[in-house]
Amino acid sequence: MKSLVRLGAILGIAGSALLGSLAADNMSALAIPEAQILDKLRPVPVFTITDAQGAPLIASVPKQGQGQTGNASVAGIFISQKDAQAFVEQLKTRNPQLAASVRVMPVSLGEIYQITQANKGKPDEVQFAYVPTPQQVQSAKTVLQQTGQQVNEFNGVPLFLARGGPENGYLTIQRGQQEVIPLFFNKEELQAVVERFKQQQPNATASIKIEVVNLESVLEALRTENDPFLTQLILIPPRESLEFVRSLQPAGAGNQNQRPATPSPAPAPSQNRQAPR
Repeated sequence: MKSLVRLGAILGIAGSALLGSLAADNMSALAIPEAQILDKLRPVPVFTITDAQGAPLIASVPKQGQGQTGNASVAGIFISQKDAQAFVEQLKTRNPQLAASVRVMPVSLGEIYQITQANKGKPDEVQFAYVPTPQQVQSAKTVLQQTGQQVNEFNGVPLFLARGGPENGYLTIQRGQQEVIPLFFNKEELQAVVERFKQQQPNATASIKIEVVNLESVLEALRTENDPFLTQLILIPPRESLEFVRSLQPAGAGNQNQRPATPSPAPAPSQNRQAPR
């Protein structure tokens, strides 16, 4: 099997061969169509705070970067529904009137991506800031520290993946007729997959290691890199998020064994409702 040294170049970690039947033979660099990117992102529910009209709550924050002046409009996108709800509860003590008119809404990561691309560079552009789960950020720091890195903080939303075996390749799972590389938002859920793999292949137990990248770099790579290797990456939403979205569906709608329903499209950002700094 040829080595696929692609993930390291694209996402900033060391790459190697896959644990599975995928091979690099006859793979040519083809741009990833936006439709395929959206197929990867739509099944991932994320959560935003919306006003009474259903538009995301906007914060005005100073622009960052050399030569930047003025303020930017930013909307928070929470990975965890519980974290989003906790923000609303805090808002009740700081601004009860505003808190009374807002709610937590699930949206598709694909819809957030589409809005980001459509509004990029516009004068009234609203930037989306992803809010990671604190527990997973701590897990990401621990993973990096276990490799000998001195880590005080982890920037962005962590995604966890595993590698190991004789060729130190990336752990894959079967999705239809294809073996894909799963990126988990929750380290614990990846760990459960790793434990099942160890039961199937005890000889590889000692070599399996968990690594971490961040969501923002994956999104940027999908948008800018012409690399077919990226088509083999899939995002695995937190089970908690999927269960919450299912709980909102009418009784009898859908099937627990089917692909999770895609959350409702994100409404257009509103400039007239501001979140506190």
